[in-house]
Amino acid sequence: MNSENVVRHLRALWRTDRIIAEIRMRHMLVGLGLRAFAALIAAFGLLMLELSAYFALVQIWSAISAAAILGVANFVIAAILFVVGGRPPAGRELELATEIHGSAVEALQNEARALQSQFNGMVQHPLNSALPMLLVPLITIIIKSLRKSKATPPAPKAAVEPS
Repeated sequence: MNSENVVRHLRALWRTDRIIAEIRMRHMLVGLGLRAFAALIAAFGLLMLELSAYFALVQIWSAISAAAILGVANFVIAAILFVVGGRPPAGRELELATEIHGSAVEALQNEARALQSQFNGMVQHPLNSALPMLLVPLITIIIKSLRKSKATPPAPKAAVEPS
């Protein structure tokens, strides 16, 4: 497991999440703006059409029937506008960002599995992981002590004078 890989994958994940959110936000804002503008124009247009249709239908049917027919027509038009404004975003940018996001998540999962297996090995056999860290200093201490003992000759015995 390499911490640089984890950081790189996390950055890729963060960037792709940001790109995906921006694309969806842009699409949502455009859709909302179009819906609002369509609603405004439709309100004025329908007001005029309904007024003219009402006057035309009143001559053929009763006033109640004319109003009911125009109400149903309004609901159909509103449903069509909401279906058109609510369709999902399509584009290569979103597909690419989603693909990179998936590969970053997969790489992070692989790094996490490697860390978990490394941790499990360390927990199951703690001496296996601690032994290399202890052996290197121990060997250097032994080598230094052997060099010191070979480098310093034994001190000569001093002659003891009888008194």
